[in-house]
Amino acid sequence: MTKRAKELAIHDKDTGSSEFQVAQLTDKIENLSKHIKQFKKDKHSSVGLLRAVNRRKKLLDYLKKNKLDSYKNVLSKLNLRK
Repeated sequence: MTKRAKELAIHDKDTGSSEFQVAQLTDKIENLSKHIKQFKKDKHSSVGLLRAVNRRKKLLDYLKKNKLDSYKNVLSKLNLRK
């Protein structure tokens, strides 16, 4: 569990909340982006990156629709969007 994910977790054993999932996906996206910059021909990882980005987008849309205050908190802590 990363530091950012711990900050957004609702309780100690949280792994399923939308906020936590967005934090985990953000870390995964950053790692895959670094990997793809180094290995440009790795198409399997680029597909995984696209899936992670789309999943994070869906989770952020859900938060925006149902938990606006939590959505704003997640965006500020993860430095996403402006």
